[in-house]
Amino acid sequence: MHLFELLKISIPEIEPAECKLHLATWNGEEDPIDVFLAGSFDEWQRWQTKRNFERSYVIALIALPAANQWLFAGLYQAQGSEWKEQHNLHYYKLIPDKSCSMLDGRLVVEFSRTGRQSYLNAENWASGITVSEIKAEKLSIAEFPGYRNINLSKGELETIVRQSLESWRTALSNVAGVYVISDTESGKLYVGSATGEGGLWQRWSQYAATGHGGNKELRELLRETGATTAESFRFAVLEIADIHSSEKEVLRRESHWKEVLLTRQYGYNAN
Repeated sequence: MHLFELLKISIPEIEPAECKLHLATWNGEEDPIDVFLAGSFDEWQRWQTKRNFERSYVIALIALPAANQWLFAGLYQAQGSEWKEQHNLHYYKLIPDKSCSMLDGRLVVEFSRTGRQSYLNAENWASGITVSEIKAEKLSIAEFPGYRNINLSKGELETIVRQSLESWRTALSNVAGVYVISDTESGKLYVGSATGEGGLWQRWSQYAATGHGGNKELRELLRETGATTAESFRFAVLEIADIHSSEKEVLRRESHWKEVLLTRQYGYNAN
């Protein structure tokens, strides 16, 4: 089934020639999937550098990690725009169309675009956009999956901390431990530890706020390469300890993992 065949079930009158496709991808600063999970995609999409949405409808598709897979973020009625001089941007009045909102964050389509253009006239591509999957539930940040299953992007961590998601906050606040940060661009690792009151939650909240968490090595990295480097970080737990474990013991385990993962020689750890 093609995307428009599915949309016509809810909106029989919709035609590709009335629609603009917005293919939302990493823009050098933000990953739109993280923006979507944070609940900010609608507002994020309204700000445009050019007059990109001069049609009756906008169909928003967000790039997923799998090749040619896109998440349907919503169908919007475009009702004009304003030029915001102070921001040097166009601000669009995009109204989510409730007729097919049950597909938002659930529908995955397959589409292979040519080139890197993000704004396409739908009639030229409609026949190549096929339904791949309709998820049982809307894509969201799941409940805490257990310490061994944590694998968070920087954007996901920011969302968890900003929303103070209870299952995550409770689990991470009650343990000390050793964690690893993976730089998905360079492949380098950083091993750190968290001790004392607030445990891993307190420590990771600092990374969510600053990207470097106050670490000398990571602060220097972001100073040299730019703050956006932190958007490539992923966070995982190597081992946990009781919140009342001695700092000396946790630091000993941190040193062990630095040796195992060679993060002093090939990663971001200096000591």
